[in-house]
Amino acid sequence: MTALAPARSTRRLVLAGASVLLVALGLVALMVVRPSAASPSGASSQSAPAEDSVDAGFARDMAIHHQQAVEMSFIVRDRTDDEDVRRLAYDIINTQANQRGMMLGWLEMWGLPKSAAGPPMKWMGHTFTPTHDGSLMPGMATDAELAALTAAKDEKAEILFLRLMTVHHRAGADMAQAAAGAARTDAIRNLAEGMVRGQQSEIGLMADMLKDRGAKP
Repeated sequence: MTALAPARSTRRLVLAGASVLLVALGLVALMVVRPSAASPSGASSQSAPAEDSVDAGFARDMAIHHQQAVEMSFIVRDRTDDEDVRRLAYDIINTQANQRGMMLGWLEMWGLPKSAAGPPMKWMGHTFTPTHDGSLMPGMATDAELAALTAAKDEKAEILFLRLMTVHHRAGADMAQAAAGAARTDAIRNLAEGMVRGQQSEIGLMADMLKDRGAKP
């Protein structure tokens, strides 16, 4: 494997991990101190968003988007011994699984279905037709790309993971930015804003990690 600058790379990853953790902790605190945004009483029929709302559409689509990020992170975690990549994968697993649980929980409290009847991305004003290669939304890896990641090891797996996750994060940040500006509920707006900050931070981190490995995004 290519020699890295351990101190610099690890320091960047620790800072990014701390940033993501603070975002997640802030969201948990928000739910505790602002029950109107996230408690069952705040999800009553009067305050719940409509089934075709930005809030519901974003929660459904981003839950699916996050699930694949978690899947890819588990794959690379078991295919490299590099501590920086494994730590990044661990952060993504924990942060996005937690956020996914929040979104599905809000849909449950709002009394709304967890899957959309129509195509994804409709809440953004356009639709995306899932392709036969397994990519359900913009930024999501195809079945072939997931198979390649599963077959790769060590630095090859690291580079492929970082490239796939960079594309994944860019699309996810675009979705979150749209929701942050158009959602009606404080819960979704705050969560989406935190996602934009967290994913943009990790995109920068992954660019540095790819550079350390002599690879382009």
